Amino acid sequence: MSIEKGVEVTDANEPLSPTIRALGFVSLLTDFSSEMVYPVNPVFLTRVLGASPAVVGLVEGVAESTASLLKLYSGTLSDRLGKRKPLTIAGYGLAALTKPLIGIAGGWGTVFAARVLDRTGKGLRAAPRDALIAENVAPGQRGRAYGFHRSMDTTGAVLGPLVGWLFLQRYASHLRWLYFVAFVPAVLGVLTLLFFVKEKGKTSEPAKPVVAPPKFALSGLSPVYRRYLLAVGIFGLGNSSDAFLLLRAQDAGVSASRALLLYALFNVVEASLGWLAGRWGDRFGRRPLIALGWGVFALVYLGFALLRSPLAAWGLFVFYGLYYTFTQGTQKALAADLAHPDRRGAEMGVFHLLTGIAALPASLIAGWLYKNVSPAAPFYLGAVTALLAIVLLLALGGGTAAPTEVTDR
Repeated sequence: MSIEKGVEVTDANEPLSPTIRALGFVSLLTDFSSEMVYPVNPVFLTRVLGASPAVVGLVEGVAESTASLLKLYSGTLSDRLGKRKPLTIAGYGLAALTKPLIGIAGGWGTVFAARVLDRTGKGLRAAPRDALIAENVAPGQRGRAYGFHRSMDTTGAVLGPLVGWLFLQRYASHLRWLYFVAFVPAVLGVLTLLFFVKEKGKTSEPAKPVVAPPKFALSGLSPVYRRYLLAVGIFGLGNSSDAFLLLRAQDAGVSASRALLLYALFNVVEASLGWLAGRWGDRFGRRPLIALGWGVFALVYLGFALLRSPLAAWGLFVFYGLYYTFTQGTQKALAADLAHPDRRGAEMGVFHLLTGIAALPASLIAGWLYKNVSPAAPFYLGAVTALLAIVLLLALGGGTAAPTEVTDR
């Protein structure tokens, strides 16, 4: 055992703590719920409610960007409160309530409101939860912890579409009912968080006065962290909602029910390899793994630009799973490495803020290009921005490849 900022953490070779494992199950259940319905959202919007692809981009872009504004605030608030769990509970609880709201929607405006509330829940929970993970492991174990969490998250993302597919095989004409079924695992996730996630209090030292965390300011971010965020932002401008991948697959002949299987298949890759990718990041450095993932993304988007058959869509979605595997947990781990320990919630909130807020222009641009230029245009754009981001990431400097605690600012 060692002590980091008054919190006991395990050595890198020890098993992950019960809190980390419980948070993994919370994410599994939540993604089980969310991904049971997410792949059919574009179908629900365009075919049931009569919305256009541009509306799909508007709904997804505004939802993600609205959430991103809360990610910075929630991280800062959790720093000031000295507690991560209450905001995490509020975030997961709010997301659960949105599932039946979509089920009763009579127009795309209700879906828009529900998606904004769902992503608001994500905005409330993301930074406090990620800070909670970071504070329960040793610095050299973070990649493994985030990789485990991401693997559990993605396991839910595999199970959810499979259950959704089975449901639609039997009740094909009752798409709305699927949103009510999805409410059940979401509630179970909130209950798991309430009863099994234990937030460790700070070690009390009566001889010393309690000192508030240093005031957060964007100017306080380290230069290397700013350069990392620039690369992430450039990449994000071309990373439109996955709803456009699903729309493109449907254009190529993939049915709504098979879109659920398609989404499950791509998530199998990340669920199987996410933890291993986290270990690779701990051992070999985060930047090479992220660059590799962004390279995969560029190739996949180029493939979707040229897509002509359903079979090719299946292959591309499997390959797309490698992008998630290499990047999703690793990007967070690198942000945790670069964030100041006393402002970790707030500074990781900046990372979430940037990745979320880029979703609005990315999805709006993609929706406009899809409708007014060609369905291939958004994917050519994504491939180009990914390649540019790789160049910026590899030129980062500052010794960011080593998974070490950053304390000297």
